[in-house]
Amino acid sequence: MFNYIGRMITDRELALDFTQDVFLKAYASLKSYRPDFKFTTWLYRIASNYVIDYWRKKKITAVSIDQPLNAEEEGFCVQVPDDKPSVIEALEMSELRVRLEKAMDKLPDPLRELFVWRHVNGLSYEEMAEVKKLPVGTVKNRVFQAKEQIRRILEEMA
Repeated sequence: MFNYIGRMITDRELALDFTQDVFLKAYASLKSYRPDFKFTTWLYRIASNYVIDYWRKKKITAVSIDQPLNAEEEGFCVQVPDDKPSVIEALEMSELRVRLEKAMDKLPDPLRELFVWRHVNGLSYEEMAEVKKLPVGTVKNRVFQAKEQIRRILEEMA
């Protein structure tokens, strides 16, 4: 849940607070939960609504993802054991991760949300459709659109 909220609002401390608030709302609303639906779907619906409310209340500011979170991380050196990827491979993966994050930031919020749910949080199309109250085909199409937009953005960045 924290991973989803953090990726949607890009502020770690605020994401921690929001995650706690979502669980508190879920606890307070347990009597409205219908057991014929999956619990995680119901929980993601609460989180989704919470994030949407936040977006409505506050214009989201852009945050550079290639800046260290704090001063201690700058110049931080990791020794890589032999069984792990080489330094070059790790650097390439890090650069790819940064490029992917930048590409994801350029997606419209609804597409980014579905993309994160599917490819970061591992939700099924059916779960996402239930949370968003959309047909499964629409969800699949939007996830595909998100992937295509990310692919185009990455090609432009290359």
